[in-house]
Amino acid sequence: MIRDVLDRVGDKWSLLVVATLDGDTMRFSELLRHIPGISQRMLTLTLRQLERDGLVTRTAFAEVPPRVEYALTALGRTFVDIAHTIARWAITNHPTIEESRAAYDAR
Repeated sequence: MIRDVLDRVGDKWSLLVVATLDGDTMRFSELLRHIPGISQRMLTLTLRQLERDGLVTRTAFAEVPPRVEYALTALGRTFVDIAHTIARWAITNHPTIEESRAAYDAR
């Protein structure tokens, strides 16, 4: 069904992870630093879901300490422009939306 795909790509954390991984391979801790407000648990769940859906790859290196890196797949890269467009729209329209919310809540 198309709804489960839309649920994944429309999820705010998925959008931010995909946009953050644009052009870069990153470790978990790097992603955590670059995505404000996301918890370790939510980042873990989001990465697992994106990996399951084929948008992200996870590469574990046999090192001490263990090193794991995440990158976009070819399919994930097709979603980058869309994720950036949605993020730009949100940034541009955030003040107007906040004003609308405040006016609504004041009623």
